[in-house]
Amino acid sequence: MKKRALLSVSDKSGILEFAQALEGLDYEILSTGGTMKHLKENGVAVTAVDEVTGFPEIMEGRVKTLNPMIHGGLLAKQDDPAHQAQMTEHGIQPIHIVCVNLYPFKETISKPDVSIENAIENIDIGGPAMLRASAKNHAYVTVIVDATDYEQVLAELKADGQTTLETRRHLAAKVFRHTAAYDALISGYLTDLAGEEFPEQITYTYELKQPLRYGENPHQKAAFYSRPLGSDFSIAKAKQLHGKELSYNNIQDANAAIQIVKEFKQPAAVAVKHMNPCGVGTGETIGEAFKKAYEADQTSIFGGIVALNREVDVMTAEQLSGIFLEIIIAPSFTDEAITILTKKKNIRLLTIPFNQHKKDSWNTVSVEGGILLQEPDTHGFEDADIRVATDREPTEAEWEALKLGWAVVKHVKSNAIVVSDSQMTLGVGAGQMNRVGAANIALTQAGDLAKGAALASDAFFPMDDTVEAAAKAGITAIIQPGGSVKDEDSIKKANEYGMTMVFTGIRHFKH
Repeated sequence: MKKRALLSVSDKSGILEFAQALEGLDYEILSTGGTMKHLKENGVAVTAVDEVTGFPEIMEGRVKTLNPMIHGGLLAKQDDPAHQAQMTEHGIQPIHIVCVNLYPFKETISKPDVSIENAIENIDIGGPAMLRASAKNHAYVTVIVDATDYEQVLAELKADGQTTLETRRHLAAKVFRHTAAYDALISGYLTDLAGEEFPEQITYTYELKQPLRYGENPHQKAAFYSRPLGSDFSIAKAKQLHGKELSYNNIQDANAAIQIVKEFKQPAAVAVKHMNPCGVGTGETIGEAFKKAYEADQTSIFGGIVALNREVDVMTAEQLSGIFLEIIIAPSFTDEAITILTKKKNIRLLTIPFNQHKKDSWNTVSVEGGILLQEPDTHGFEDADIRVATDREPTEAEWEALKLGWAVVKHVKSNAIVVSDSQMTLGVGAGQMNRVGAANIALTQAGDLAKGAALASDAFFPMDDTVEAAAKAGITAIIQPGGSVKDEDSIKKANEYGMTMVFTGIRHFKH
């Protein structure tokens, strides 16, 4: 009796050649629907599944392989006498190879105009059932869900007449990963439809983008995975034009850079080191914006990541090429700019579609034994409940400086203080254990430029010491959330120095 192979695929890449090779190895080919039609049209002898089951496809093809004649052949222990007797009793023949891939659910729901009905019809039922049955019974059945595995399976069949248990186990594991990912997309889609924010269980799936040389440090292994259907405005979807592959730390820093630069509608440039901005600049042109970002901290930008929200032109490329940078990210680069920048062998040039700011619905952070889930912080100046708390209103220039500082400070590790004017950051105090410590760092960095500048704080002042330090450094405007029981002390201190202070009502902690 011939061995049997069941082939039923949505992605028909390589399936004809695989079927022809199996036919040459004297396998009987079972198939359904479009796969069967494709194989028959190309001269492969195919037995229809309904000939095996003795039952026609019904309900628009929803029911065709869910039958004991198929699943008995997939799940039978082929060396178990009791199973063999039952197979003989019911006329069931074993199936030795299963090649199935599933209805294109991910591709279907990625279409912007997809209907719920179309999405539901692209939930595969029979395919996962066959895959899971075959993978469970991998001691006897070779199951393939990925066309890249055809070659290895055929090589082993030609050499030994069968695949090795090691190969079958590898393929079975891949199947369960595949069906788990498939179900995760379906459950996520239906959970969103049902409007459930925090269901009793949540499952995410990710696809390997690339193994990394190492993690944060050389002794740590690492890899980069991307979220299916995630935002196009992401490092996971970036196109790399030049340079060596990204490292773990590059990816973290690059992600931080693009999250900051997207805050700005005008030409803007952001330089990042260790996930904190070291310089942010805006201007009439992208070249002017980068010049401001560079001048904000000429020391820390060395070896940093730069993100720009306009095309990189020749003038900007010449400025960028004069500094050692790890990565430059932009919507695009002119040909001349690429010629200039690619003279440096290792610099990475990445492009991201800045017009597609779709954000993932939730941010996830791993902790030992679990994950934390939260909405992304998209609250901007326009969303804030702005209130001038002091006697003096900000001037027009101070308003612009306050807006820039507030846009940047929410991306700085807490406790965070940013000193800025209307076009650039002047000092950044990040990740300190107390607020006045962060302020002292930012004010010291700003130096004399703090005179007449604005100070932004990610959270309220628990006492008036930060206001005191800012006033003595020459700061004239402060923006902060407010909400401390000692707000009146800070307001009084600001009024004493003739400063203006704006409350936003919103905190921007970033841990």
